[in-house]
Formats: sequence, structure tokens, C-alpha cells
Amino acid sequence: MGQSTSTALITSRRDSIHSSHRSKAKFTVPIIPMQVEEQTEFALVEAPDYISELPDECLACIFQSLSSGDRKRCSLVCRRWLRIEGQSRHRLSLNAQSDLLALVPFLFSRFDAVTKLALKCDRRSVSIGDEALDAISMRCRNLTRLKLRACRGLTDAGMAAFAKNCKALKKLSCGSCTFGAKGMNAILDNCASLEELSVKRLRGITDGAAAEPIGPGLAAASLKTICLKELYNGQCFGPLIIGSKNLKTLKLFRCSGDWDKLLQVIADRVTGMVEIHLERLQVSDTGLAALSNCLNLEILHLVKTPECTDIGLVSAAERCKLLRKLHIDGWKANRIGDDGLTAVAKYCPNLQELVLIGVNPTKISLELLASNCQNLERLALCGSDTVGDAEISCIAAKCVALKKLCIKSCPVSDHGMEALAHGCPNLVKVKVKKCRAVTCECADWLRMKRGSLAVNLDSGEPEHQDASASDGGVQENVVEFPSVPNQMPLPSIASSSTGRSTSFKSRLGLLSGKSLVACTFRRWSRGGDSSSRG
Repeated sequence: MGQSTSTALITSRRDSIHSSHRSKAKFTVPIIPMQVEEQTEFALVEAPDYISELPDECLACIFQSLSSGDRKRCSLVCRRWLRIEGQSRHRLSLNAQSDLLALVPFLFSRFDAVTKLALKCDRRSVSIGDEALDAISMRCRNLTRLKLRACRGLTDAGMAAFAKNCKALKKLSCGSCTFGAKGMNAILDNCASLEELSVKRLRGITDGAAAEPIGPGLAAASLKTICLKELYNGQCFGPLIIGSKNLKTLKLFRCSGDWDKLLQVIADRVTGMVEIHLERLQVSDTGLAALSNCLNLEILHLVKTPECTDIGLVSAAERCKLLRKLHIDGWKANRIGDDGLTAVAKYCPNLQELVLIGVNPTKISLELLASNCQNLERLALCGSDTVGDAEISCIAAKCVALKKLCIKSCPVSDHGMEALAHGCPNLVKVKVKKCRAVTCECADWLRMKRGSLAVNLDSGEPEHQDASASDGGVQENVVEFPSVPNQMPLPSIASSSTGRSTSFKSRLGLLSGKSLVACTFRRWSRGGDSSSRG
């Protein structure tokens, strides 16, 4: 018995030695049977799953704070998350590269709570037609926003069917579509809650006198914003504009035809407008003077309207005394100058933002603007041959409230910039571009003198002056900043939970060099509006 016992012990030791060599001398501790039972029992106890106990509403709130990519990854975790993620998504953006009709039941059974929808067709195929839009409208009757881009397969019949199913629509934006006046009238007749309408290159509208008039419809009572871009016969929207008694914002970009007579009727019937944009439009002092009937006008953009002169600007300034933002791109026509700007300084003391591009003001008008407009916080002078050191010194001495200053392609030198070291006590940012006489040494000296002042200097070759960012793809207008939903391929679905991509693109616009003023004032105006209205 004893021998066998010792043999077993030796064998056990040899096995343990060999096993220790094989396991690289791991340290082992003998375990008492009672302890083994306790450890086994402890291993069987599972940690509580707090995530699964969260209500669907809490998970939905979490998903809405995530980026689009994170939302899609979360939807792959389990069936419950897939369902909740789809039901909590309110904004959907689809870039349909193939026929969308077959996918509509699958997509909108998952995303059944969508209220904001963006649809874009591929250029090489007609992927969205009347049937697809009708099927979408049947499943998304609570749509409040619709954006259509390059939907060449849509006709008047498809838009009429959509309008009957989605009567809660509040915002419609369409570009490069082929439906015409009948389809647009169907929207206006059925969507009584429509507040914003944006139309760009609507190819189905007949050119000439045979064009069917659009509007006013039931939507005229609720419309607050109308934006027309690049229309051959945009004046067929005249009945709609005239009938929109509560209209606040009117934007007209590159629409053919003489607009003077129509603007006279519009200004006579719709007097509550606070924002008007006229860009590359055939309008003269007659039409501009007519806008003086809008006594509540706060924002006025005159971009590349060479027939507008000082006479029209004086007429508008004399009556529109609440003007806060004025943007003028004179296109170097020398039709607007000191006389018009002097009237603005005299009658518009609430002016906060002034952008002058291709306009040649002198010290006379700039001194009056600085003295009378005590709230002037943002000033841009671009492509002005008369803005030199004397004018910048005058601004530095007189503009007490100025916070942002942008100078581009002006004959300014270091001497004029040095005046900013002791003037404009509230100045926080200066941007200087394509002013060859301003040196880097002066910019460094100015930063040293005023440590809190951000100085951005970019001296390069002169380029074409353009006040509009419509061609640049960053924004459709110079200084206005509407949010555009991101367009992504069909498998990729844009999220409504974050605006980081949009703000990042707007920052990138600063580096593009094509529209320095647009990118600069896009941020400045946000801060100015919040401070002035708050």
C-alpha cells in the first residue's frame, strides 16, 4: 500500500513538472472542493442587462443623438434595435440610382415615422416616377417637408396624387424636375399648411404668354417664404406671390423677364415682407422704389442688378427705416455710390450688416455710415477701387460697434491696417484677402498689439468677384444660410440627428477662395441675429 502510494505521488509530481514546463511555469494554487463549488456557482450568475430594460422611448432618444453611421451600426445589434431605430428616424434622404418603386414597401415599412424626405434621381436613369412618389405618399401621409432633385420622371399627375395624400406638407423644394404648372397648382390647392416654397429650374413650365398661371390656391394664406431660381418664365408665379398676404421672404434669382411691373403690384398688395433678395434680375429703379412700400423690410440683397442706381436705393432707404442687413453687388457698374449709401446712413440707423462688392464708396459715405449707424457690427468691402488707407482709418475711428471686418481686393496698405490697432474697440476678427500692399509683418504686428483680435491675411492673385455662391455649390445665396439635407446613395440613409456635416462644409467654403464674403458672413450673421433678437 505504502509503495503504491509513493509511486502515485512521484507520478503526480512528474506530471506536474512536465505540465509546468509545457505551460511555461505558470503558478498554480490548490483549490479546496468547497471553494470550487463556490466558484462554479458564482460563474453561473449573469450580470443584469440594463440596456434591455430601457423603454423604447429612451433608446429612440439615444439613437437620435447619434450620427448617421452610428445609427446604422446600432440597427444591426438586434431586431429590437433595428425596429426602434427605424421608427425613431424622422428624416430620410435617398439618392435613387435605380428604380425605387420596388423598394418603397421595404423602406417605408421600416421607416414609417418619416416626416422630412429628400429624393434625388440619378442622372443616368429615371429612378423616381409617378408610381413611386404615389406609393411613398400613401405610406408617409404625415410628411411635412419634401425635397425633389432631378426627378425627371415626375409629371403633373404624380404631383397631384402626392398632394392629395400629403396635405400636411409645410415645405416643398424642387429642382430640375419636369412637372409643370398643373402639378404645382395641385400642391397649392391641397396643402393648406404650406409655409415655404423653393423652385429651381422647373422645366415643365411653358415659356411665353401661354404659360398657365400658378396660384394662389389654399396655400397662399400660410406661405411665408417663396424662392424662385433660374426659371424661364418665373413671372407665372405672380398670382401666387400677390395672393400670399402673409409672405415674409421673397427671393428671386436669375429669372428671365422684366420684373418692374410685377414688383410694383407685389409691393402694393404684399406690404409685410421683411426680406427681399434680387439677384441677376431685370429690375430697375422703378421696381426698387416700389419695394419701399414694404415698411417692415429688414434685409435687402441687390446682387448684379446693373439697372438699379442711387435713385432707387435712396427711395428704398427713405421709407424702409428698419433695414438691418444690406448687401449690394454693383458688378463694377458704378451705378450705386456715395449718394445711395448716404441715404442709407441717414434713414437706416438700425443697420447691423453691410456688404459692398464692386461698389466704390468714398470716405464721405463711409464716415456717415460709421457715425449714424451705431449698431453696425459687420462690414465687408470687396473689389472697391476707392477704399484705401483713408477709408480704413475712418472706419477704425468711427465704427465703435464693429466686430467683423472683411476687406478684399482693395488698395489698402499697411498704413491703413495699422489704424485698426487703436480703433474699433469691439473688433474681434479681420479678414484681408488679395490686398497686395498689406504685408504679413503688418498682420503679425496687429496680432501682437491686439492679442484678442483674429487677423486672417491671404494675399493672392486677383480673381473674379462674385457675390453669389449659387455657382459654388456651398450655398444658393450670398449670406443666407438655409440647411440642405445631405444626399447619400440609396443604401446610405442620412440622419436628422446631427448637423455636423453641414457646418463642416460651410467651414470648408472659407478655403475655396471663390466666395470669401459668403463664407465669412454666413457665420457672422448667425451670431448677429442671435444677439440682436435675443
